[in-house]
Amino acid sequence: RVELLHIEPTIWRRVEVSMTTNLRALHELIQGVMPWENYHLYGFTVGERDYGEPSPEDAAWGHKVYHAKNMRLETLVGRGVAEFEYTYDFGDNWQHRVVIEHVGVADPDVDYPLYLGGERTAPPEDVGGPPGFFDFVEAMANSRHPAHKDMIRWYGRPFNPRDFGESAVATTVRDIAAKRKVAMLAFERSQQTR
Repeated sequence: RVELLHIEPTIWRRVEVSMTTNLRALHELIQGVMPWENYHLYGFTVGERDYGEPSPEDAAWGHKVYHAKNMRLETLVGRGVAEFEYTYDFGDNWQHRVVIEHVGVADPDVDYPLYLGGERTAPPEDVGGPPGFFDFVEAMANSRHPAHKDMIRWYGRPFNPRDFGESAVATTVRDIAAKRKVAMLAFERSQQTR
Protein backbone atom coordinates (compact mmCIF):
# COMPACT_ATOMS: atom_id res chain seq x y z
CA ARG A 1 0.00 0.00 0.00
CA VAL A 2 1.32 3.41 -0.98
CA GLU A 3 -0.11 6.46 0.81
CA LEU A 4 0.65 10.08 0.07
CA LEU A 5 1.45 11.75 3.40
CA HIS A 6 0.35 15.20 4.66
CA ILE A 7 -2.86 15.23 2.57
CA GLU A 8 -6.37 14.59 3.90
CA PRO A 9 -8.41 12.71 2.90
CA THR A 10 -5.76 10.09 2.17
CA ILE A 11 -4.65 9.45 -1.40
CA TRP A 12 -3.58 5.81 -1.66
CA ARG A 13 -2.96 2.91 -4.05
CA ARG A 14 -2.59 -0.81 -3.42
CA VAL A 15 -0.57 -3.11 -5.67
CA GLU A 16 0.65 -6.66 -5.54
CA VAL A 17 4.29 -7.08 -6.58
CA SER A 18 6.88 -9.78 -6.85
CA MET A 19 9.35 -10.05 -3.98
CA THR A 20 12.13 -9.75 -6.57
CA THR A 21 11.03 -6.16 -7.33
CA ASN A 22 13.85 -3.70 -6.69
CA LEU A 23 13.30 -0.19 -5.38
CA ARG A 24 13.93 1.43 -8.77
CA ALA A 25 11.18 -0.74 -10.29
CA LEU A 26 8.94 0.11 -7.32
CA HIS A 27 9.60 3.82 -8.02
CA GLU A 28 8.49 3.31 -11.63
CA LEU A 29 5.38 1.50 -10.45
CA ILE A 30 4.48 4.27 -7.98
CA GLN A 31 4.91 6.78 -10.80
CA GLY A 32 2.39 4.78 -12.82
CA VAL A 33 -0.25 4.34 -10.12
CA MET A 34 -0.38 7.84 -8.67
CA PRO A 35 0.13 8.75 -11.64
CA TRP A 36 3.13 11.04 -11.53
CA GLU A 37 5.10 11.92 -14.65
CA ASN A 38 8.62 10.91 -13.50
CA TYR A 39 10.10 14.38 -14.12
CA HIS A 40 11.93 14.65 -10.81
CA LEU A 41 14.36 12.87 -8.51
CA TYR A 42 13.15 10.31 -6.00
CA GLY A 43 14.40 8.49 -2.97
CA PHE A 44 13.48 5.74 -0.54
CA THR A 45 14.35 5.92 3.14
CA VAL A 46 14.58 2.55 4.85
CA GLY A 47 15.70 2.93 8.44
CA GLU A 48 18.91 4.99 8.33
CA ARG A 49 19.65 4.28 4.65
CA ASP A 50 18.63 6.26 1.58
CA TYR A 51 18.17 4.60 -1.81
CA GLY A 52 17.80 6.32 -5.14
CA GLU A 53 20.06 7.36 -7.98
CA PRO A 54 23.45 8.20 -6.44
CA SER A 55 25.22 11.35 -7.57
CA PRO A 56 28.85 12.47 -7.12
CA GLU A 57 27.43 15.48 -5.28
CA ASP A 58 26.11 13.21 -2.51
CA ALA A 59 29.60 12.81 -1.05
CA ALA A 60 30.14 16.58 -1.02
CA TRP A 61 27.07 16.88 1.19
CA GLY A 62 28.22 14.02 3.40
CA HIS A 63 25.17 12.02 2.37
CA LYS A 64 25.39 8.43 1.13
CA VAL A 65 22.72 7.31 -1.33
CA TYR A 66 22.63 3.62 -2.26
CA HIS A 67 21.50 2.41 -5.68
CA ALA A 68 17.75 1.73 -5.63
CA LYS A 69 18.20 -0.97 -8.28
CA ASN A 70 20.36 -2.97 -5.85
CA MET A 71 17.75 -3.34 -3.09
CA ARG A 72 14.95 -5.86 -3.55
CA LEU A 73 11.77 -6.18 -1.53
CA GLU A 74 12.68 -9.76 -0.56
CA THR A 75 15.83 -8.44 1.13
CA LEU A 76 13.86 -5.81 3.03
CA VAL A 77 11.25 -8.35 4.15
CA GLY A 78 14.06 -10.72 5.18
CA ARG A 79 15.39 -7.92 7.40
CA GLY A 80 11.99 -7.45 9.02
CA VAL A 81 11.12 -4.22 7.20
CA ALA A 82 7.36 -3.76 6.81
CA GLU A 83 7.21 -0.02 6.16
CA PHE A 84 9.42 2.64 4.59
CA GLU A 85 9.23 6.06 2.98
CA TYR A 86 9.29 7.11 -0.66
CA THR A 87 9.82 10.75 -1.62
CA TYR A 88 9.22 12.09 -5.09
CA ASP A 89 10.25 15.55 -6.30
CA PHE A 90 12.52 16.97 -3.62
CA GLY A 91 11.19 20.47 -4.37
CA ASP A 92 7.50 19.67 -3.86
CA ASN A 93 8.59 16.96 -1.40
CA TRP A 94 5.83 14.41 -1.97
CA GLN A 95 6.36 11.95 0.88
CA HIS A 96 4.70 8.55 0.72
CA ARG A 97 4.42 5.72 3.22
CA VAL A 98 4.98 2.30 1.63
CA VAL A 99 3.54 -0.53 3.71
CA ILE A 100 4.14 -4.21 3.01
CA GLU A 101 0.76 -5.46 4.18
CA HIS A 102 1.09 -9.14 3.34
CA VAL A 103 3.61 -11.60 1.97
CA GLY A 104 2.18 -14.66 0.27
CA VAL A 105 2.81 -17.22 -2.41
CA ALA A 106 2.76 -15.85 -5.95
CA ASP A 107 0.25 -17.20 -8.43
CA PRO A 108 2.26 -18.60 -11.36
CA ASP A 109 -0.55 -17.64 -13.75
CA VAL A 110 -0.44 -13.93 -12.79
CA ASP A 111 1.88 -11.37 -14.35
CA TYR A 112 3.03 -8.99 -11.63
CA PRO A 113 2.65 -6.20 -10.68
CA LEU A 114 -1.09 -6.27 -10.22
CA TYR A 115 -3.20 -3.20 -9.43
CA LEU A 116 -5.65 -3.83 -6.55
CA GLY A 117 -7.24 -0.47 -5.75
CA GLY A 118 -6.92 3.10 -4.62
CA GLU A 119 -8.71 6.31 -3.75
CA ARG A 120 -8.51 9.96 -4.71
CA THR A 121 -6.59 11.89 -7.33
CA ALA A 122 -2.92 12.64 -6.70
CA PRO A 123 -1.68 16.22 -7.01
CA PRO A 124 -0.41 17.35 -10.40
CA GLU A 125 3.31 17.77 -11.02
CA ASP A 126 4.87 21.04 -9.88
CA VAL A 127 1.84 22.28 -7.95
CA GLY A 128 3.99 23.37 -5.00
CA GLY A 129 3.81 20.54 -2.47
CA PRO A 130 0.95 20.11 -0.01
CA PRO A 131 0.35 23.86 0.53
CA GLY A 132 0.26 24.47 -3.23
CA PHE A 133 -2.04 21.49 -3.72
CA PHE A 134 -4.49 22.83 -1.13
CA ASP A 135 -4.51 26.20 -2.93
CA PHE A 136 -4.94 24.43 -6.27
CA VAL A 137 -7.90 22.36 -5.06
CA GLU A 138 -9.56 25.43 -3.56
CA ALA A 139 -9.18 27.40 -6.79
CA MET A 140 -10.37 24.51 -8.97
CA ALA A 141 -13.44 23.85 -6.82
CA ASN A 142 -14.68 27.46 -6.87
CA SER A 143 -15.43 29.00 -10.27
CA ARG A 144 -15.44 32.44 -8.60
CA HIS A 145 -11.95 32.02 -7.17
CA PRO A 146 -9.58 34.60 -8.73
CA ALA A 147 -7.15 31.86 -9.82
CA HIS A 148 -9.80 29.43 -11.13
CA LYS A 149 -9.37 30.16 -14.86
CA ASP A 150 -5.59 30.23 -14.58
CA MET A 151 -5.59 26.86 -12.80
CA ILE A 152 -7.91 25.30 -15.40
CA ARG A 153 -5.61 26.58 -18.14
CA TRP A 154 -2.47 25.40 -16.32
CA TYR A 155 -3.87 21.95 -15.47
CA GLY A 156 -5.59 21.58 -18.83
CA ARG A 157 -8.95 20.36 -17.56
CA PRO A 158 -11.22 20.43 -14.51
CA PHE A 159 -9.86 18.62 -11.46
CA ASN A 160 -11.89 15.78 -9.97
CA PRO A 161 -10.45 14.84 -6.55
CA ARG A 162 -12.27 11.49 -6.45
CA ASP A 163 -12.01 10.17 -10.02
CA PHE A 164 -8.31 9.50 -10.54
CA GLY A 165 -8.80 7.48 -13.71
CA GLU A 166 -8.69 4.08 -12.07
CA SER A 167 -9.14 2.12 -15.30
CA ALA A 168 -6.20 4.00 -16.89
CA VAL A 169 -4.07 3.28 -13.81
CA ALA A 170 -4.98 -0.43 -14.02
CA THR A 171 -4.04 -0.41 -17.72
CA THR A 172 -0.70 1.24 -16.92
CA VAL A 173 0.07 -1.46 -14.36
CA ARG A 174 -0.89 -4.20 -16.85
CA ASP A 175 1.48 -2.58 -19.37
CA ILE A 176 4.29 -2.55 -16.79
CA ALA A 177 3.62 -6.23 -16.05
CA ALA A 178 3.67 -7.10 -19.76
CA LYS A 179 7.00 -5.29 -20.28
CA ARG A 180 8.52 -7.03 -17.29
CA LYS A 181 7.32 -10.40 -18.58
CA VAL A 182 8.92 -9.76 -21.98
CA ALA A 183 12.17 -8.70 -20.28
CA MET A 184 12.12 -11.79 -18.05
CA LEU A 185 11.53 -14.12 -21.00
CA ALA A 186 14.37 -12.47 -22.93
CA PHE A 187 16.67 -12.88 -19.91
CA GLU A 188 15.72 -16.56 -19.57
CA ARG A 189 16.41 -17.15 -23.28
CA SER A 190 19.80 -15.44 -22.98
CA GLN A 191 20.71 -17.75 -20.10
CA GLN A 192 19.77 -20.85 -22.12
CA THR A 193 22.11 -19.90 -24.97
CA ARG A 194 25.16 -19.67 -22.70
